[in-house]
Amino acid sequence: MAGVQSAVALREQGWTGRVTLIGAEPHQPYDRPPLSKAVLLGKAEGSAFDIDFDALGIELRLGLEVSGVRSSAHEIDTPSGPVPYDALIIATGAEPIMLPGSEGVPGVHLLRTLDDVARLRPVLDEQHDVVVVGAGWIGAEFATAARKAGCAVTVVEAADRPLAGTMPAEVAVPMADWYAESGARLLTGARVARIEPGQVVLADGTRIAAGAVVVGIGARPATAWLAESGIERGPDGAVVADDRLGTSLPDVYAVGDCASFPSRRYGERLLVHHWDNALQGPRAVAANIVGETPQSYDPIPYFWSEQFGRFVQYAGHHACADTTVWRGDPSGAAWSVCWLREGALVALLTVARPRDLAQGRKLIGSGAPLDPQRAADPSIPLKSATL
Repeated sequence: MAGVQSAVALREQGWTGRVTLIGAEPHQPYDRPPLSKAVLLGKAEGSAFDIDFDALGIELRLGLEVSGVRSSAHEIDTPSGPVPYDALIIATGAEPIMLPGSEGVPGVHLLRTLDDVARLRPVLDEQHDVVVVGAGWIGAEFATAARKAGCAVTVVEAADRPLAGTMPAEVAVPMADWYAESGARLLTGARVARIEPGQVVLADGTRIAAGAVVVGIGARPATAWLAESGIERGPDGAVVADDRLGTSLPDVYAVGDCASFPSRRYGERLLVHHWDNALQGPRAVAANIVGETPQSYDPIPYFWSEQFGRFVQYAGHHACADTTVWRGDPSGAAWSVCWLREGALVALLTVARPRDLAQGRKLIGSGAPLDPQRAADPSIPLKSATL
C-alpha cells in the first residue's frame, strides 16, 4: 500500500520524471486487509490494486530484492545491478515475528502475504484443528475466519488478556468473551514452550493437538537491509523519519509500517502499523518531493478490525490520556470508549458504533473539550457533548 500510493501520489502531484516501483514479491501489487478475510476464505482470488501502472508511467520491477542504499552515489543495490535515484522512498513495511524454535516445523504458518494465504487456504478447506499463537488483532481475525470455515480453534496468549500489547485491561477483558461466543477456545497466561509436528506444547506441559499453527505475535519494521546504509533507525528497528517523512540521508524518505515519525499532536514519536498510515503518508511524501506544497505529517492514527461478527474501529493515540469515558455497556453488542487528556478527546475505540468514530475523529482534530457526563451517554451524539 505505502509503495503503490507513493508512486501514484507522485504522478497526481505533478512529478514528470521516471517512477520505478520495486518489490521483492513476484505478484502484482496488492492490498493486505482482504487477505485475512475474503481471500483467506476463498471468496476472492486476490486483492490486486485496480491501478493502470502503464497508463501512469510507473515502471514495475517485481520479484527484485533491494539489498542496500549507497547515498553518496544516489543508488540502491539489487541482484540486477544498481538502480539510480533522484529521490528514494523506502516503503518496505513490516515483517511478522516468528516464534523462536518454530522455524522449519511443518504446519506452522504466518499471515502477512499472498503466499501465506495460499498456504493457509487448504488448512481452512480441510477444516484442520488450528492453534493460533497470539490474541492480537491478526490472531483474532484469523480465528474468526477459521471458525467461519468450520475449524476447531484454540488461541493461546502469553498475557492475561487479548490485545495486551495495544489496549488497556478494562477494554481488552470484555473482548475475551467474543472468542467463546464464536466457539473458539482462548487460553490466556499460556506460554508456548515449543511446537512439534501436530501439536503445541505449553510451558506447563499441556499439549494441544494442532493440524496447523498460525503465529500472530507481532511484527517489526522490515529494515534490516538498511544496516550499512547510514540511515538512522530506532531501537524498534523503524527508520527515524522527520515531520516530513525525510530520513537522516538527503533525498531519502520513509513511509508506512517501516517508519516512525514525530507527532506534535501527541508529543511523542509514533510507529503506526496500519493501513490508513500507508495511505495517508505517501501524499505527504509526494508533496515534499515535488516541492510545490511541502507538508508536515501529523495524522490521527486510525485502524479497523473485523472479528467475531463485530466491526471494531480505533482513532487517535490513548497513551497520553488521563481520563477514560465509556459509552454503553461493553458486554453489549455496541459500545465505545473515549480517552481524554485535559478534557479533550485524544482517542476512541468503537464497537458497532461508526457514528461515534466519525464524529470522534473530527473532535480529536479540533481539540474541542468534552463534557464527560454527556459523552458517557450513548444516546447523545458525541459531537453534541462538546463544551
